[in-house]
Amino acid sequence: MKRFISIFLVAIMIMVMIVGCSNNNSSGNTVESGSSNGDDFDTGKTINVVTREEGSGTRGAFIEIVGILEKDANDNEMDRTYPEAIVQNGTNAVMTTVAGDEYSIGYISLGSLNNTVKAVKVNGVEATAENILNNSYEVARPFNLAYKGDLSPLAKDFLDFILSSEGQDIVAKEGYVQVDTQASNYESNGTEEDTLVIAGSTSVSPLMEKLVETYQELNSGVSIEVQSTGSSAGMQSAMEGTADIGMASRGLKDSELAELTPVVIALDGIAVIVNNDNPVEDLSIDDIKSIYIGETTNWSEIE
Repeated sequence: MKRFISIFLVAIMIMVMIVGCSNNNSSGNTVESGSSNGDDFDTGKTINVVTREEGSGTRGAFIEIVGILEKDANDNEMDRTYPEAIVQNGTNAVMTTVAGDEYSIGYISLGSLNNTVKAVKVNGVEATAENILNNSYEVARPFNLAYKGDLSPLAKDFLDFILSSEGQDIVAKEGYVQVDTQASNYESNGTEEDTLVIAGSTSVSPLMEKLVETYQELNSGVSIEVQSTGSSAGMQSAMEGTADIGMASRGLKDSELAELTPVVIALDGIAVIVNNDNPVEDLSIDDIKSIYIGETTNWSEIE
């Protein structure tokens, strides 16, 4: 009897050890949602579409280039962006959302791209400054500044700086495309202490802040405030006079051109981004349109 009890206890101990090891192994191999293990990407999952807010210059340029902006029978423009899309106010918010969601897709200014997300190729072409310059990357747009009436001496001098070789070097350094590779050197017009308000696109703002930083180092005493309010709001501020210069990450609308003078200071690509764990490397323009109007809703539908 004692022999039987001993064998029985040993058997129980062995079973406990086996179960414990099994639980440990299972715990070690579990991949939770949002895991960084790219091999576990589930192509059966729904595509979580991320877009920008209405009035965003990036959104305006994106929907026009990709074909999401269409006209109805009465020639009225319609934005066909998927109604269930997640709307984010600003470039950083889009990147944060896509970086934290394995199954999302978004779009941002190429100059703001970093390694927290992955830019896919579009029609087989990588989003780079070189490919924008040679017109092979299709999803690109201008960075515009716009002003009403005559420029103040400070505003004119600052604009001259942006379009000088020094200013255009900053454009290139920040990952955008220069509008003039043969620009002349900057020569100050002797502007004295003064203030300037520049408002508009959140995509243009990071570049503008770099330009302002260098300009103020060259011209002590001037004060330039950059307000990130969105392209449409920036154009409205310039028209109303609450901002000296407006920023837009798109071409100006006819109603804006009627009151404002635009100046292109750089060219920018719009990078289509996915999570770093997403195995998709290339999307066609048609793929992107289909996703953004809600026709393609599942990652398994992408060939």
